[in-house]
Amino acid sequence: MRIAILSRNAKLYSTRRLIEAAKANGHEVDVLDPLRCYMDINAREPLVHMKGDILPYYDAIIPRIGASITFFGTAVLRQFEMIGTYPLNESVAISRSRDKLRSLQLLSRKGIGLPVTGFASQPHDIPDLIDMVGGAPLVIKLLEGTQGIGVVLAETRQAAESVIEAFMGLKSHIMVQEFIKEAGGADIRCLVIGDKVIAAMKRQARAGEFRSNLHRGGSAQLVKLTPAERSTAVKAAKTMGLNVAGVDILRSKHGPLVMEVNSSPGLEGIEVATEKDVAGQIIKFIENNAKAHRTRTKGKG
Repeated sequence: MRIAILSRNAKLYSTRRLIEAAKANGHEVDVLDPLRCYMDINAREPLVHMKGDILPYYDAIIPRIGASITFFGTAVLRQFEMIGTYPLNESVAISRSRDKLRSLQLLSRKGIGLPVTGFASQPHDIPDLIDMVGGAPLVIKLLEGTQGIGVVLAETRQAAESVIEAFMGLKSHIMVQEFIKEAGGADIRCLVIGDKVIAAMKRQARAGEFRSNLHRGGSAQLVKLTPAERSTAVKAAKTMGLNVAGVDILRSKHGPLVMEVNSSPGLEGIEVATEKDVAGQIIKFIENNAKAHRTRTKGKG
């Protein structure tokens, strides 16, 4: 097969591993910078151009679209879908999962466990918003934040009111969530491919930090999932309509709670922690499922 990877940097670990896995399985692979692609949108023959040339037909495309370029990146991916290229994750599913508030509403509708979450736009609603999630301590999140940036733990009610007021004053969209103390600064990243969790790792925040992101100095180790955690991760990915997803789960006294569903999960941390060939399994999934004009987006909303 001829496979394209939408990525801004071929040297990134995840992109490099996917290139290696594709070539090891006998496929041709090109890395395309989505910001260098431009589109010929017409009713006869939709095309994608790059550096003055028309790009060839690809059997499958792997989107590795950063959060900061979601709008343009998904537009490029959508153009490939119109041509008939099989997307590992479809554009509408990526857009759905990138909208944090929308994704939580969809997960909630499916009865998937979540931290109690509040959302408001007016300062006079702040006291009720705080009560809604059980009071302080609580977590305040920027809807546009990634990799733990824009996530604040407010340990007192006064601190929560001040931080929320500050964000609202800057016209930033935020949501407020209950703080799951029993998680102990740890979460579980489940790597879902198709209908299975094929790898999982526990991420532990460094001392004095509650965010477990590896980019923020957190550590990762192999973890054994419960049946409830496995089913929750798979159901969350299906709800978003994603074939490949990183589902972040907190262990709480009420069972597994989904924090986020990531449509472009990094491969380095989980491959190192689990010693599994995740990139190879992604390529195998494409081999088994890639057909022209075929997508799978069961999520709605």
